[in-house]
Amino acid sequence: MDFTFTPIGVIHSPFLDKKDTPIQPTRSRAAGQVEVFEEYATGLEDLEGFSHIILLYVFHRSSGFRLKVQPFLDSRPHGLFSTRYPCRPNPIGLSIVRLVNRRGRWLDIEGVDVLDSTPLLDIKPYVPEFDIRTGARAGWFENRSQE
Repeated sequence: MDFTFTPIGVIHSPFLDKKDTPIQPTRSRAAGQVEVFEEYATGLEDLEGFSHIILLYVFHRSSGFRLKVQPFLDSRPHGLFSTRYPCRPNPIGLSIVRLVNRRGRWLDIEGVDVLDSTPLLDIKPYVPEFDIRTGARAGWFENRSQE
């Protein structure tokens, strides 16, 4: 089964090179903008009431993948699906960012961790009641080796 996705917008960031991009939104204070294409702008109604949003996007400058990778925050290899490594069979990324302001079809955000001109697939509101999991475990990340 194949799927075709059409971007609903573009994420703008100060990052032009992969090596300069923060590892995760929680490690970034960088500001950016989400430009939602005009035909999807009505879908932004009421979003400004949320402090954070979830961005789903394409790792548009990643190619290929390996099923065993060494993640950025560990010195040992792990299975791809136990990491957030960007080179994946379906190069879909997810970031939770702070929504600072909505200006029509433009969203000002903080905590951006993607390359400039990243194609945006979807936006979802971050709802603590749905998204926070108490007692969650972080697998290898809890005992990672940082050599």
